Amino acid sequence: MYEPIRTKSVHSHVHGNGPHRSRREELDIRLAGHLTALLTVTDELRALTPSAALDGAARRLADRIERMSGTTPLRAAPTAGDTTAARVTALHQRAHMLAGQALVVAHSAGDSAGTALAAERLRAHAEALGIAEDAA
Repeated sequence: MYEPIRTKSVHSHVHGNGPHRSRREELDIRLAGHLTALLTVTDELRALTPSAALDGAARRLADRIERMSGTTPLRAAPTAGDTTAARVTALHQRAHMLAGQALVVAHSAGDSAGTALAAERLRAHAEALGIAEDAA
């Protein structure tokens, strides 16, 4: 009366198939992503407000990403346009948030070099935003 099911259900759990990453590998991938996003925002800031400090930060970020991933990070050309103080402030806020995320992931991964770099960038963007370090 009923025909038996001949294929596995799409709802069944698949064990042992496909590549699996360790927790450390997943954290490294996340950290590289956060640092790459931070590098992109840093490049935007460098285009709007050139400084030796931002140049050095971009170089250190790119070096760290390259060591983690084994490849040179892709870098987008900064966008032209709005150079207002509000835009610069928004970029510093974004960079501050990204540096905070990178700091959490680097600490979770036990990556001392990543932790130090993220903490340095977090402090620099907090200073640019006028955020007090009393809470840190």
